[in-house]
Amino acid sequence: MAAKAKQADAEEEKPEDDAEQQTAKSKFKFKLPPMKVMIIAAAGLLLVGGGGTAGYIFFFPKSDHEAAAAKADSKPATFVDLPDVLVNLSNAGTDRTQYLKVKIVLEVSDAKLVEEIKPLMPRVMDAFQTYLRELRPTDLDGSAGLYRLKEELTRRVNAAVAPNRITAVLFKEIVVQ
Repeated sequence: MAAKAKQADAEEEKPEDDAEQQTAKSKFKFKLPPMKVMIIAAAGLLLVGGGGTAGYIFFFPKSDHEAAAAKADSKPATFVDLPDVLVNLSNAGTDRTQYLKVKIVLEVSDAKLVEEIKPLMPRVMDAFQTYLRELRPTDLDGSAGLYRLKEELTRRVNAAVAPNRITAVLFKEIVVQ
């Protein structure tokens, strides 16, 4: 009977030990949420963070001190008027002659450069005349044509007044007749 009692005690102790081991294992076991939930949570955090950043930038712009410093750093542009340019456009010979009249203003970043550029005006006008005489009326069609013309004239003026640089060529008037 003593043997049976020992066996019964041993059987009773085993389930308790297993339950304790399972409880100990379950305390340290952590199950991750599904991948779908993690992606949605990450996207939500990015959306909220981006919205908060955009709101901060939109509703709290630069301080007055920073804005005043930015204005102080930027110098007002200086403009140089050029004489009117009148050229006949290139044609295929069968068309009637067409003319281009242009009033141009050069934008210069500093007023000191105006005095350096003025002696070089004959070179600038020559660059304009030779380029504009080669244009066809179709080269001036639409805003894209005028943009290309402006960029090319800016490049040619900068080559003529090098090492100085102008900021832009501006059109006051363009007439194709």
